Amino acid sequence: MSARAGIVVTGTEVLTGIISDRNGPWLSERLRELGVDTAHIGIVGDRPGDMEAQLRFLASQGMALIVTSGGLGPTADDLTAEVVGRFQGREMVLDEALEERIWAILQPLRRRWPELDEDAIRASNRKQAVIPEGATILEPVGTAPGLVVPPASGQGPTVVVLPGPPRELQPLWRTAQATDAFQHAVRDRTVYREGVLRLFGIPESEIAATLRVAEDEGVPLDQLEVTTCLRRGEIEVSTRYEPPAQDAYERFVDVIRARHGNTLFSDDGSTIDEQVAGLLKGRTVATAESCTAGLLAARLTERPGSSAYVLGGVVVYSNEAKVEQAGVDPALIERHGAVSPEVAEALATGAATRFGADLGIGVTGIAGPDGGTPEKPVGTVCFSVAGREGPLLTRTTQLPGNRSDVRDRSVTVALHLLRRVLLGRTDGVPGQRELTQGSSLSLPHRN
Repeated sequence: MSARAGIVVTGTEVLTGIISDRNGPWLSERLRELGVDTAHIGIVGDRPGDMEAQLRFLASQGMALIVTSGGLGPTADDLTAEVVGRFQGREMVLDEALEERIWAILQPLRRRWPELDEDAIRASNRKQAVIPEGATILEPVGTAPGLVVPPASGQGPTVVVLPGPPRELQPLWRTAQATDAFQHAVRDRTVYREGVLRLFGIPESEIAATLRVAEDEGVPLDQLEVTTCLRRGEIEVSTRYEPPAQDAYERFVDVIRARHGNTLFSDDGSTIDEQVAGLLKGRTVATAESCTAGLLAARLTERPGSSAYVLGGVVVYSNEAKVEQAGVDPALIERHGAVSPEVAEALATGAATRFGADLGIGVTGIAGPDGGTPEKPVGTVCFSVAGREGPLLTRTTQLPGNRSDVRDRSVTVALHLLRRVLLGRTDGVPGQRELTQGSSLSLPHRN
């Protein structure tokens, strides 16, 4: 079994949700890359008893390594170093050389605010230089040093103590890995491989059924750690395994491909965003969005260099904006309604024309929470991908969830329709569930 690790994220502001934890997942991913199995991530407030209880729990579970984040600042509630020192059976001592190095780091602060109480600053500075005896110091990026603290008894986990701000934690993590104590703690690490499959148009329950089929067909799933999740309207199947299980993974992928080939759009981990960017190959695109509030354009421009193929976009909620900004014929809106495939087509064509793009994408719908009708309930969204000469692919669907869900899934649907156009797949009618994630509404199409 691989070396196992636990992560303790400290801070009442994280525990109460004032700040969202980014360090736990980041550290877990870095541990996986090293071949260390992250068994637990815990979040505790700035209470010494709770911190120590979490450390003792992780030690009782056989962790070789514990990584903490936060609680290394100059204020009285920053107690992580002291708690870890007590947990590891080490006396707290003042490192005078470290104190002077931190004091030098504080010089710009003191020059900027000369009226600050230097005695108070010095006291806070000194607190950060009190460390467990025998700990390896990780030189600070901000003012807080990190620490690698092995147990004084020689038995139990080594604890890596890191500051909370990600800009400080991440470089200190890299420094920690080079220490002898860290390397000794993870000496039993393994190698992990990870495969990611992405599917669009089926619910997670289908993957659950496929796992049963794979097992029935003799695929040794006990050698694989398979995780499925719904992300941005797509199903992501992530599998972690060790090298001897490569054959088992390939057999598992074969089962997925055989059962879900029409909805499996990525078997190499590539995202729809990456695929669309690659398929554009010099072609340009523009957007005209109603219910998605510009989120499609934002998603298209997330990648570096996207300005080379995303020429622009407009957000057009009102009918007047649709007419003035995207060139939609007002008679079309009057005849079919603002949420209609005809208006989606006009938006797409208008976006392509206005920005001189090869392709335009139009999205119009009812994201909610009100405004729907029995004929067009909340979640009804119309999409079109068009060139300047007219529509290439148009679909209407009904998406579940609240306003945020409908918007997010609408962007994903639009990207998949764009992918279909770029692949030249505009003649077939995609299955109902390919676009709706299980919605019951039929999918009229206009090619």
